[in-house]
Amino acid sequence: MPAWVAECNCSLCRRTAWRVAYFPPDAVRVTGETTAYVWGDRMIGIHHCPVCGCGTHWATLGEDFGKMGVNARLLDGFDAAGVEVRPFDNAD
Repeated sequence: MPAWVAECNCSLCRRTAWRVAYFPPDAVRVTGETTAYVWGDRMIGIHHCPVCGCGTHWATLGEDFGKMGVNARLLDGFDAAGVEVRPFDNAD
């Protein structure tokens, strides 16, 4: 489990209630099909399930940030009460 998660206040994360855990891309295994939503500066793709619409993760679209974000609420055993939540101001 992650030691902390980010709570971003951008329009997308705020509306979908993501709590983002960061991992190296090679440490994450996405199972099943996802569809990416890309907007703005087109640096990342926000992936979601094409069936239920649940946001799963974000991944870079070129430049390697050395990390990717995973919707921690989808992690087996994730306890939101037991993890530090760090606010990220990305609304501007």
